[in-house]
Amino acid sequence: MNLTPLHDRLIVRPAPPAEVTKGGIILPDTAQEKPQQGEVLAVGTGKIDDNGKTLPMAVKVGDTVLYGKYSGTEINAEGEDVLIMRESDVFAIVGKGKK
Repeated sequence: MNLTPLHDRLIVRPAPPAEVTKGGIILPDTAQEKPQQGEVLAVGTGKIDDNGKTLPMAVKVGDTVLYGKYSGTEINAEGEDVLIMRESDVFAIVGKGKK
């Protein structure tokens, strides 16, 4: 991808919306909910604090993240719809934690 996010921003590829319910009902495009999960494609260098120090990002390329329903800005990059958002819009990293 030819986009490099700045500072504390990241680029996320949203997961595809569910086309069939758990009960087997096929959903039309208009009834499909906007996904709230996606794969991180690119990350910035990190947020700059008041002292000018760069704070490292908690997410990295390849992480699957959960984010708010209306988080980020939709853009089309190289023919693919992606979201660009701040790291603070991310609620959690899926599959990361203590076992």
